[in-house]
Amino acid sequence: MRYPLIILFLVLQFATVSFGQYSIRDPKAIPLNGEWVFAMDPNDVGETGKWYREEAPLNRWNKVTVPHCFSVDPRYQFYTGTAWYRRTFPWQPTTGKRVLLHFDAAYYETVVWLNGQKVGTHEGGYTPFHFDVTDLLKAGANTIAVSVDNNTWKVGTIPGSKDNNEPNDPFPGWVNYGGLIRPVYLTVEPAVYVENVKIEAMPDLAKGTATLKIKTRIRNTTGQTNAPKLTFRVEQAGKVIPLNWKQQAGPAANQTVVLEAETALKTADVKLWSIDQPTLYDVQVIAGTDTVRTHFGIRKVEVRNAQLLLNGQPIKVAGGNRVVDYPALGSLEPDWLIEKDLRLMKEAGMELHRLTHYTPSETVYDWADRNGMLIITEAGNWQITPRLMDNDTIRTKFRQQFREMAERDWNHPSVIAYSVGNEYLSEQPAGQRWTKDMIAYARELDPTRLYTFASMRLNILPKKPEDEASQYCDFISTNTYGNHANILKHIHSLYPDKPIFISEYGTRADGNTGEAGQVTHLEKFLSDVRPLPYVIGASWWSFNDYLSRHDGTNPDGTRPWGLVRHDRSKRPLYTTHRTGMAPLTIEKISWKPGPEGTHALTIRLTARPDFPAYALKQYRLKTGTTTQLIPDLQPGQTTDFTLPVTGFDKTMTVEVMKPTGFSILTQTIDLTNDTRTSNR
Repeated sequence: MRYPLIILFLVLQFATVSFGQYSIRDPKAIPLNGEWVFAMDPNDVGETGKWYREEAPLNRWNKVTVPHCFSVDPRYQFYTGTAWYRRTFPWQPTTGKRVLLHFDAAYYETVVWLNGQKVGTHEGGYTPFHFDVTDLLKAGANTIAVSVDNNTWKVGTIPGSKDNNEPNDPFPGWVNYGGLIRPVYLTVEPAVYVENVKIEAMPDLAKGTATLKIKTRIRNTTGQTNAPKLTFRVEQAGKVIPLNWKQQAGPAANQTVVLEAETALKTADVKLWSIDQPTLYDVQVIAGTDTVRTHFGIRKVEVRNAQLLLNGQPIKVAGGNRVVDYPALGSLEPDWLIEKDLRLMKEAGMELHRLTHYTPSETVYDWADRNGMLIITEAGNWQITPRLMDNDTIRTKFRQQFREMAERDWNHPSVIAYSVGNEYLSEQPAGQRWTKDMIAYARELDPTRLYTFASMRLNILPKKPEDEASQYCDFISTNTYGNHANILKHIHSLYPDKPIFISEYGTRADGNTGEAGQVTHLEKFLSDVRPLPYVIGASWWSFNDYLSRHDGTNPDGTRPWGLVRHDRSKRPLYTTHRTGMAPLTIEKISWKPGPEGTHALTIRLTARPDFPAYALKQYRLKTGTTTQLIPDLQPGQTTDFTLPVTGFDKTMTVEVMKPTGFSILTQTIDLTNDTRTSNR
């Protein structure tokens, strides 16, 4: 069958290969990262002046390293406008092959030239795109030139300026970090090659089996009918799983088609993916001479009776909004920063995230897949006004960016839902039309995910459920910054069958009560939320401090909302969040001194019955160099441990470890006769 035109482009997910500090998912990649030359173009004369010509003088261009964010380079700091990148690379032509030029992201409007010829354009700052450059390459040195315009402070871009003429309100809530912010590379493909693969792995929880569907998008660039037979190789932990496939025939001449194949996995071959057992499968799709690789997880996510179910079990977990911003890097995301941030989040009890208002590097999702996180990923409608939401051009741009995001991320088991925007006027007709239409469009692309958007209007509105766009969502996402108990009860009265995810809450560290106020705010929040069974998650705004030019930003350019500061140093809030969002508690039960310095400490571990709450399996208790397995616990269940203590120490530190090896709770217990303990 022909594949819908709305999803004809985008690079396939592949196994990850590291080039320098940045991973590229395609092992066939020929990286163009590294040294380029760079020039600002504030008067937009580069194209008319033909800066893309091979013979154009470069004596006033500066050397930079790509990926590159020019907004944090001291020479071009906070420049807004067009900038140019150039480099040469050697090439030896290949016969019967296609060569694709890939950009994992460039912010925001990009124009590409190769050897003096325009290759193409792209709009959107956080999603990947590629061009076929086969016919423009030549033997020897090739010159690539790229112009990138980061001006999203105008009406018509996504994100972009509003059209409401309010003072100090033209900017999105984060800096418009410009440049070639993610890897650039080439791939060499056969004349008939795989453009994309979509994996749909659905378990039958009652039988313990699973159905696996693979949709392979194949591009035939020849003038001849070519029907390569598809073969598949699925592995789990290095073991090949024998499977029998039902599949379609191949493509005709000069066509892009999607071929579907389906198989069944037996009970013995099914291992479910979850936040504590993030089991992944590797798959190879072989189409003629082309082989592509990706991974997937088998898991079922659904909402029912105001609950979020993962593999049939209710789950309630905390999360955080991570803004892609780091000192001297801006929106660059080297592998070490992703590892640093997500590890800090995981160990702070952040498991279910609406990360931010745009899609981060795909390495984020790879990490979440391997280590167990649930992610709601969001495309760029950030407070778009009603007039703009009804504008056909804006709608087309949003659909393009959403499609690029979804096609890149749809094989990641960590991605459980998509959001179609943040904080727009969802009670107005334009907001309702946008929500209904964009969710319908998105479901055509990927019917396997849940859908939502982050509303700020439910705090005061509506009086009837049909008066606000959350009626079209699978679950409610609300940005609520106070009066939590009353507002959440009101939302539940409107939508009693829909679970509620608090997509933003929090308070700044520079308020009247300072950093201590963040701690008390979280403690009050937990006391309000824990009695409410329909709250499935709460994502603190924000995990990290970030730079902004939005109204309310400090004179130093920061917005200090974070558990961690801009440099990722921890605030007191980090420890409070870690303890409060751990899925279990530790209580001292008794302390019995014994003869000759041998004593016995009894502690009680309780799986939280309210929030966060989910089944705990294969957790471990660590004391010093000793680790013990904690019996499996359902929410509300307890277990006691009697721990031997020798010597004359007055305290003992115990630590809870997840099956994935992350430390999520550390508690120091007083070994005197009282029962005081301290958490850290």
